[in-house]
Amino acid sequence: MVDWEVTATTIYCEDVDDEVTIIVNGDGTAKCTGVQKYTKPTKETSEEIKKKNKQKGVTILCKEASCSKLPQYRDELMKKK
Repeated sequence: MVDWEVTATTIYCEDVDDEVTIIVNGDGTAKCTGVQKYTKPTKETSEEIKKKNKQKGVTILCKEASCSKLPQYRDELMKKK
C-alpha cells in the first residue's frame, strides 16, 4: 500500500491535442479528465473539437480503451511504495 491518498499530474495528450489530468488514488484506481471532456463533450467542447479537426486535418478522439498513458503512470506510482 502506498503512503498517499491521491495524486495527479497534468500531461499533454496527443490524441485530443490538449492537456489532461491523470488522477490516481492510493488504492490504485485511476482516471483521466480527458475521457469525460472528449467522449461526452459539451456544446463548447464540441465546437473546439470541430475547429481542431479542421485545422489539423485529423480527428480529435479520446482513445480511452487503448490509452497507454494512464496505466503507465498509475503502475509507475504504485511501484514506488
